[in-house]
Amino acid sequence: MTFLILILMLVIVTAMAFYAGRLLYKLRAQNKLKEARRKERLTNIIESINTIAAAMAQQQCNLSEGSIRLYHLLEALPVLNKPNYADIYTGVYALFEQVKDLPSHEERKQLSTGERKVQDTFREECEARLETTILKDVAQLKEFSI
Repeated sequence: MTFLILILMLVIVTAMAFYAGRLLYKLRAQNKLKEARRKERLTNIIESINTIAAAMAQQQCNLSEGSIRLYHLLEALPVLNKPNYADIYTGVYALFEQVKDLPSHEERKQLSTGERKVQDTFREECEARLETTILKDVAQLKEFSI
């Protein structure tokens, strides 16, 4: 009888060890997949940063739109110990702070022509004031990598 109980216990322990091993294998595979997706996202964000910066440098994208996009991409980078990009790319972040609350898309369409003109003038003044700094930032961001 004792022998039977011992064999039963051995079978149970072996089955539990096998199950635990399977779970660890699945967890390892899941972590590898998660890391691969994180790296892919990081690569996509960096490519987008480089592309937008190049478009801004070539004046294919206005400075306000580019600054808003760059701000959001830099803030979305999935990295630990992210530097304070506001201190590094001062022009891009300064312009973002000045134009972030201006209406866009449908909200902008609902504005009167006069209100749009006032906002466009404000935005263009901000862009002109920060253009030199932004273009320096953009030159660095064209080659941005982690």
